[in-house]
Amino acid sequence: MEIPEYIKEITEKLKASNFEAYLVGGSVRDLLMGKDPYDFDITTNAMPDEIMKVFENGKYENDFGTVILPIKEDDKLISVVEITTYRSEKGYSDNRHPDEVKFETSIEKDLERRDFTVNSLAMDVQTGEIIDLFGGQKDIKKKIIRAVGEPEIRFKEDALRMMRAIRFISQLKFELEPKTQRSITKLAGSIKFVSKERIRDELIKILKSEKVYEGIILLHETKLLNYIIPEIEQGVGVKQDRHHIYTVFKHNVLSLKNCPSKDWQVKLAALLHDVGKPKTKKKINGIYTFYNHEYASARMTNKILSRLRFKNEDRERIVNLVRNHMFYYNVGEVSAASVRRLIVKVGKENLKDLIDLRIADRLGSGVPKAMPYKLRHLQYMLEKVQNDPVSVKMLKINGNDLMNELNIEPGPKVGAILDVLLSEVIEDPENNNKEYLLNKASKLMKRNLEELREDAKEKIEEKKVKEDESIKKQFRVN
Repeated sequence: MEIPEYIKEITEKLKASNFEAYLVGGSVRDLLMGKDPYDFDITTNAMPDEIMKVFENGKYENDFGTVILPIKEDDKLISVVEITTYRSEKGYSDNRHPDEVKFETSIEKDLERRDFTVNSLAMDVQTGEIIDLFGGQKDIKKKIIRAVGEPEIRFKEDALRMMRAIRFISQLKFELEPKTQRSITKLAGSIKFVSKERIRDELIKILKSEKVYEGIILLHETKLLNYIIPEIEQGVGVKQDRHHIYTVFKHNVLSLKNCPSKDWQVKLAALLHDVGKPKTKKKINGIYTFYNHEYASARMTNKILSRLRFKNEDRERIVNLVRNHMFYYNVGEVSAASVRRLIVKVGKENLKDLIDLRIADRLGSGVPKAMPYKLRHLQYMLEKVQNDPVSVKMLKINGNDLMNELNIEPGPKVGAILDVLLSEVIEDPENNNKEYLLNKASKLMKRNLEELREDAKEKIEEKKVKEDESIKKQFRVN
């Protein structure tokens, strides 16, 4: 178990001042699981003013006994450690903050107030001794998330703990202990008292986890999802025809499960991409249709993300993907110009995400082939048109440069010179600099440009064919 030297030094200094000091919480859990802790928290029987005497660079700006200690190395901030006085808490009238905080003298009292057994562990950094009052080590081995003591009491203290339980399931690949799960289901409605920002942050952590599908399903099964994103729940039992074998709800969560992107924004777009279908469902000639559902889904997604206080850039990106997930593409029917229009509409930076969303949509529909030929062909076309690999646009000079620097009149001569220069650069990319190209252009003006242009076009066309074949091979298209 690798514990940073600065953590050892902090606990040693507290002990040298005749105080107790333990590493506590998630960092102990992670160390026992062989993981690198995200951060380190220390608890002690020293009062906040006593902690400040030991660490003069600490900051104490709260009422909960937590001193913030910045850790610097060569004048650079490398970490921030929280050192908190043992405490117990009483009364949670706002379902978040304790009405009363009492500083305690024993580590046992401090561990009793914590949320889950796997987080209610303390470690003596010097000796390696583990204090485990509630079977946290056993639950780590069994891969179980279990509330400390009575789960209903824990969740009434802070309703966000219900989401945290599911977040730990998603991150640690654990299971939820049945009594703890029943209590979450019973108290699910109290999540509405939690700030939207805190809910958003937990949701993002779930979306970033490896078991995101299991996390969202648990939110659904425990009724929490009904209070967080009720719009998704509206798809439960809503049947679809044609290309779908699942209900709208199941399709959305399976699209999330099968999303190839690791980016949480794309995963959230996969979960919400068809959220508007229940609102647009109509039966025409005995078949269910969902015309313009992508626009309804985009409007609803915008409303959901605004309600949950997502950052504007994240909201706009996700809404953009949802709105455009039904983009039309058929091999042979779509031109390079229409692909360029798609790039302008969606944004070059979002193209890969849009294709990942389309793959998620297909797999979430029960379609066996995730990457059909036409999607591979689209990737080929996108690569081809966005890079424009063989074009006078790649030259370090343009027509205006020729006319201004060499006093050439506008006309076919300008294009002819640029074609000849491009053929030179194809042969030797080192020649693609403004000084060389202008010098070469001044010499070309005295020669038979039409003959040179014909030779240049042959070289350019040959290069285009070679590059096109290379891109086709990359995406396995004809």
